[in-house]
Amino acid sequence: MAYDEGHAEILRNHLASLQGIEEKKMFGGLCFMLNGNMLCGVHKGGAMFRVGKENEHPALAIEGTSPLSFTKKKMGGMLDVDEDLLENDERRTVLMALALQFVGNLPAK
Repeated sequence: MAYDEGHAEILRNHLASLQGIEEKKMFGGLCFMLNGNMLCGVHKGGAMFRVGKENEHPALAIEGTSPLSFTKKKMGGMLDVDEDLLENDERRTVLMALALQFVGNLPAK
């Protein structure tokens, strides 16, 4: 398994009350989609959140975040999240709110 199922369960529980959430295995991890758009996901060693370029600066101020760069190239508006942040309810909730704000405004796919 390329990701920690316990971390997937944390996100699954966090998103349980929302409509339009689907799970999709991608890139050796598990992504959570909101209305067909990537919202967040888990991968080996942590997670990723799609906050959008407008929310990137405030999101990077949260301890445990860094720019996402799976291919050694920074992916704008996407953040890598360490395990400590993912397991911290308060920091994860703030980050999830930024991701939901961005992805929730995208047209459904």
